[in-house]
Order: sequence, then structure tokens, then C-alpha cells
Amino acid sequence: MSTDDRAAVTTGIARLHASPGLAGPGRLGLVTNHTGVLADLRPAAPALIEAGARLVALFGPEHGLHGTGQAGRSNAETVRADPATGLPVHDTYRCDAEELDTLLLESGVDTLVYDLQDIGARFYTYVWTMFDLMLSAARTGVRFVVADRPNPLGGLVSEGPSLEPAWASFVGRTAIPVRHGLTCGELARHLNASAVPQAVGAPAELTVIEAVGWKRGTDAYGTGLPWVAPSPNIPTPATAAVYPGTCLFEGTNLSEGRGTTQPFEIVGAPYIDARFAPALAELALPGVRFRDMRYVPAFHKHAGRPLRGVQLHLTDREAFAPVRTAVAMLATLRRLYPDDFAWRTTDGGAEGTGHRHFIDLLWGSDRLRRLVDADDDPLPLCAPPAPPGRWAGDHVLLYG
Repeated sequence: MSTDDRAAVTTGIARLHASPGLAGPGRLGLVTNHTGVLADLRPAAPALIEAGARLVALFGPEHGLHGTGQAGRSNAETVRADPATGLPVHDTYRCDAEELDTLLLESGVDTLVYDLQDIGARFYTYVWTMFDLMLSAARTGVRFVVADRPNPLGGLVSEGPSLEPAWASFVGRTAIPVRHGLTCGELARHLNASAVPQAVGAPAELTVIEAVGWKRGTDAYGTGLPWVAPSPNIPTPATAAVYPGTCLFEGTNLSEGRGTTQPFEIVGAPYIDARFAPALAELALPGVRFRDMRYVPAFHKHAGRPLRGVQLHLTDREAFAPVRTAVAMLATLRRLYPDDFAWRTTDGGAEGTGHRHFIDLLWGSDRLRRLVDADDDPLPLCAPPAPPGRWAGDHVLLYG
């Protein structure tokens, strides 16, 4: 029996493929990329057309339709039409509200179907593509459908503080925790009941096509579904598991492992020495061990330079708290290397952020940076992991 035959979960897009009428009448647009596949790995767009869906346009997020763009890129300049279907591809990345409204209106779609594989972290931009398009759908009268997929981290816990409004950006539009614990469908329900009406005066006409068979305690390893890397630097479920924490290193002068085969599972810098791994081991953080290692990134920070750092080895996925772990690592770095450790600032080009500290945008406030810089304990900022209903409300939950 094949893995596909044994799949425990039926995704929303698979249900739509089986019953195209679930999206409602009219012309459909599909927000998709390389992760938009069925359990047998067929791309969803041509499969939906073959099933009789009136698909007329595709919309791509960061990293592009085929997932080849690195962080901050969409490869829009190289993809104008989908070679598999001939449909026009509309690049949504870095579009403002007026541009998105124009895309929707000119595309001629009646309903926009969203099908991207999220990884459960606030700063992963796919959910903000969803949010921005929900706002546009509410303004233009286009129906919005989320073809839901499992949260690869599971859905039992959320972790980290909510974003404060002053720090909103495309790595966090509204007040949700760092690790939100919801599926995209659940998050869409939450946003449509709160942030969407606040922004445009009314909710979008939202439908969620639920994934069948997913339970909140099931992570990516237990779904029976094939893993398709959501972006170039999330190659495995293990990467996704650490990302809600180690993505914070994007806001520092350490390499977060981009340019290697283990992005986000390793961090390092030219100034790290033999003290770092033992200092982390002394913290006895749950569910993880740290291995002293050396590596040379092929690109991104410190490209071509020998670095020393650590690899995170998960020993207990349920006990591991990625956000708390990364915060403890940041505090340890500041203590051990006060003259070398530094925060990165934004380039001032995107979102009108100016030269603010990128860590503040990732964290959702400046509190973490200020505590670490003052050599105060930042761990109280990390409340114990809690059920996602604690912050989102049980009424948005779709799965048990």
C-alpha cells in the first residue's frame, strides 16, 4: 500500500478537487505555490481544472509560484503565466492595498481560494498574504475560501507574546502569538471576526473547507501527507519545528544557517568559541540538546567564512519550546560575547519601517531586545505554552 493510500488526513484542497462546488459558483482564483499539491503530489491547479473547476487565475506569495525565490523575493519577473495551465499568475508579494484590489478586480474572479502550507509561526509571511487578500476580498466583494491544511507543529499549544500594534509589518500584521497553534482556516476565522472588520468595516465572505482527519495533537510526522518544503529554507519538518524560535536570529548578526543544508537548525558566527555549547547545556532546556559545530555558509550572512556555533538536536518534540529556547540562547550570547553580539536593523525599504531593529518586528515589540541588552532575564516574557483557544477563543477552533 502506498503512502498516499495510507494518508490519515484529507486536505481542504483534496476535498475541493473531489467536489469543486464546495467553493461556490463563478470563476475561481487560486492563491497557491509549489506546496499546493494533492496527496499524490499532483499540483492542485491543473487537477482542479480537470475536475471541472472554473479556475481562471493564480496568485503567488513570497518565494514565487514555484518556491524558488529566497527570502524577500517572489521571482515575479520570471513567471507571468503558469506553464502547466496557461493561466495568468498574479504576484501578490509586496503589493499594497490598492494594488491587491486592482489585481482582484482585473482578474475577474468571483471567489479566491487560498491553499498554501503554513508552518505555524507569526513571522512566516504566507498567513499575512492570506490576511491582506482577505482585506482585499472584503473591499471588492470577492468571496474568500480557505482550503485548510494541518499545522505542521500540531495545534495543542501557542507560545510567545502577541504582537503590539506599533510593531506591525509583513512579518506580523496583527496581535497573534509567535507560535499561534492554529491552522490557516482557524486563523482566517479569527482574523475575519476581529482584524478584518476593524480594518475595512466588515468581514469578508469567508468559507473554510476543513481538512478531514486531522487532530490537534498531530504534527507533520503523523499526518500521512507528503512534506513539500514550504520555502527554500524550510526543507524538513524538523526545520519547521525549530523555526518559531531560531527565526529570531534573523534579527542578529549571527548566521541562522541560511546557505547551508540545515537552515534554522544551526546558528553561528565568527566570534563564537568553545564556551557557547556548554553554556547552553547548563540551562537544561527541555526537549533539546546542543552540539558544538563549525560550518561555512555558501550565501547570506558571513558567506564563505568559517563559523562556529551549535546545532539544535530535538530529543522530545512535545516538550521542546522553540520560542523559550531561542530567547535563552540570545541571553546567553549577550552574556558571553557582549562586545561582538549585535542586533540587525531594517534597510528602511519595506513597509516604511525605517532603520528599526528587525528583532523588534519579529518579536512584536522592543521588550526582548531591551531586556537582553540590559542583561536582565528575558525568560519571563515567555509565558508557558498555552492552548491556542486561550488567545484566539475556542469558537474559532475547527478540530479536536
